[in-house]
Amino acid sequence: MSYKSPPGVFDILPVDDEEPWKSSYLWNYVESVIRKTASDYGFKEIRTPLFEKTELFQRSVGEGTDIVSKEMYTFEDKGGRSLTLRPEGTAPAMRAFIEHRLDTKGSQHKFFYIAPMFRYERAQAGRFRQHHQFGVEAIGNASPEQDVEVIDLIYTLYKRLGLTNLLVRLNSLGDPESRKKFKEQLVDYLSSKKELLSEDSKRRLETNPLRILDSKAEEDQEIIKNAPSILDSISEKAKTHFEQVKSLLETLSIPYEVTPTLVRGLDYYNYTVFEIVSTELGSQNSLVGGGRYDGLIKQLGGVDLPAFGFGTGIERIIQTMLKQMTLLPTNPAPTLFVIPLGDEAAKKAFTLVHDLRSKGISVSLDYSKRKLQKVMQEANDARAKYVAVIGENELKNEELFLKDMETGESFPIPFSSLERILSIEEKKENLALSYSELFKPFRNDREVDFFIKHISQAISKTKELSGQLQNAVSFISELLKQKKE
Repeated sequence: MSYKSPPGVFDILPVDDEEPWKSSYLWNYVESVIRKTASDYGFKEIRTPLFEKTELFQRSVGEGTDIVSKEMYTFEDKGGRSLTLRPEGTAPAMRAFIEHRLDTKGSQHKFFYIAPMFRYERAQAGRFRQHHQFGVEAIGNASPEQDVEVIDLIYTLYKRLGLTNLLVRLNSLGDPESRKKFKEQLVDYLSSKKELLSEDSKRRLETNPLRILDSKAEEDQEIIKNAPSILDSISEKAKTHFEQVKSLLETLSIPYEVTPTLVRGLDYYNYTVFEIVSTELGSQNSLVGGGRYDGLIKQLGGVDLPAFGFGTGIERIIQTMLKQMTLLPTNPAPTLFVIPLGDEAAKKAFTLVHDLRSKGISVSLDYSKRKLQKVMQEANDARAKYVAVIGENELKNEELFLKDMETGESFPIPFSSLERILSIEEKKENLALSYSELFKPFRNDREVDFFIKHISQAISKTKELSGQLQNAVSFISELLKQKKE
């Protein structure tokens, strides 16, 4: 019997040649940029359990939503408690905020999380039953500036990752009274068109009518187009807030368009809601959704505090990066691949590799005792910079031959010099770090020759870059002169 993963989930492998977006080195890169960006904006990480009490989501997300009514993974534990794998990240974060009385530890709180979410959706392209989400929650500030800071954070993240053709879609749901008033108007309008609606929209008319505005069904489009606009129903306070949000986005040169049909699928949203799309991705072009949810903390039993946040799927981010052919990182490769020949060589190699790794040098070691040709091919496939073969002669002479896999050049290196040589190699892209090696003692001519070779390469690259910068400065200066004239 062979086992496979259940429908709607997937494995993230070191490298996936068939579906590159499932390669862990890309995920590690994206998550590192996420953490740096969140930190730059003052957000701190929060981690919550994979499952919560079911009533948390029933209370926060809403009984009538598709998530609660159709998509949650809910089970009863041995104690008879109803538990649910989290389908979204905001409610657990708010629960943790309330439970740990974080409101007593400052007036403003900014959290982020990177975590898997679970929804029982129909398995199809771009839809998963376990997906991974980056989300933020900014608590304690009701100002338009807070809305735009959060939108700016996610917009900046996408730009740092190289995404292009981005557009913010924006709407306001107003305060709860405005939303209630609009909901009544919408139900009246849609009820008169009920027979023309899609089957899904007919059901939503009874449970969550605002979601009909999100419908992609062809038969709903003309009806939605002529539906009343929520922007005609919101209060003056909400209108002022919305105008300030738009003005601040313009100040930051973040492109946006007002989309009156944009609503969020969760009941707790009010005032500003938004999504960011990439205009070249077709029908599944939404990268992130979020908005303001003042009142949710109070609804869950905490103090009455405003909040704003979003959730973005990491799968969608990486897929978009690959589709847009952004500048992607390469899969990390070892600096050295060590091949021992014989038991005594294996003992020496084991100690040598341990010492190099303890100094922060990336090294792979072959234990397989296969034919040398096959192991060399593996080292080549791993994209190792150098290969060292250790046999009887190397043990006797206390040196090894280091092969540069890029140039094919081989040269003898004393065991005692290997760490220094590889340290110089790892610093060669940085002139300042390469230069610092000059002030450490050299033990033999090989270390000196290796240092001179690499410092020369670093200087050459720096000169090349300097020349390019000088050309760029000259070009810009010429443009500015022409503009003055």
